[in-house]
Amino acid sequence: MFDESNVILDARHVTRRFPAPGGKELVACNDVSLKLYRGKTLGLVGESGCGKSTFMRFLVWLDTPTEGEIIYRGQDITKLKGKALHDMRQNIQMVFQDPSTSFNPKMKIRDIVCEPLLNYNRIKRSERDAKARELLQMVELPGDFADRFPHNMSGGQRQRVAIARALALEPEIIVMDEATSALDVSVQETIIELITKLQREKDITIGFICHNLGFIQSFSHQIAVMYLGNIVEVMPGDQLSAVCCHPYSKALLNAVFDTKMDFSKKIEPIKGEPPSPLNLPTGCPFQDRCEFCKPLCREKKPTLHEIGPGHQVACHRFGGGESA
Repeated sequence: MFDESNVILDARHVTRRFPAPGGKELVACNDVSLKLYRGKTLGLVGESGCGKSTFMRFLVWLDTPTEGEIIYRGQDITKLKGKALHDMRQNIQMVFQDPSTSFNPKMKIRDIVCEPLLNYNRIKRSERDAKARELLQMVELPGDFADRFPHNMSGGQRQRVAIARALALEPEIIVMDEATSALDVSVQETIIELITKLQREKDITIGFICHNLGFIQSFSHQIAVMYLGNIVEVMPGDQLSAVCCHPYSKALLNAVFDTKMDFSKKIEPIKGEPPSPLNLPTGCPFQDRCEFCKPLCREKKPTLHEIGPGHQVACHRFGGGESA
């Protein structure tokens, strides 16, 4: 579906293991392989604790995978250290879920948005005022907001400031961790409109973490669904409703309101509870919550395989998913 020459970041067989009491291991990401394409948005969806934030943290060097590699500009960024790591950080930036906790409350907005530029000697201190106003206007905020403190702004305004700070260094990739989940629904739409506008203008690649599969399909070019550390389905964002087929993906879609406001659609909560990540069953991790579970599902773990253009699924129902 996408031109492979436009792959800007390639995560290959990434796994993250955490030691747990009793000599056990918690596998937060299990053999995850995903690609980010230039100028496109990858939406990563799943329930809390599925490993999506852990994966995205690898991209901004907030954590390191136990196994696997992440290739960006021909380099495995998981191995970078020192000056090479410092220089590379400016190319991949992050917008956190709650800007209230990622901002220093004692810093004015001008200092917050210009801090990355000062850290990389991109501007002089005397240029802060003009640059801060330019960045704020880019995210559709008045330039005089530069004199404010974070607590003098609304949640949506603070998130716009967070976006301005992330874009200050003109990165190629932006990671957004639940960047709209703490905002009112009406504000969420305006923030997404801003993000997509800036993406078109600056050709930015975006990795967007979200719980709501119905919401993320409205702006993602590609969607990956994650369950208990495993990618269970990857599909084109604009075809989600038509091609979505993994039982977990369909359950996520049925658990939210219809994006076209069709209130005849029933909301169906996902049945059952996920197993403990410290005691995963043999075979498919979704087996105990799946109405289509059969003996093969309890014996062999399905692997991700292609069933259509840009569409991969890890499910025995669609063939080819048996482990080698």
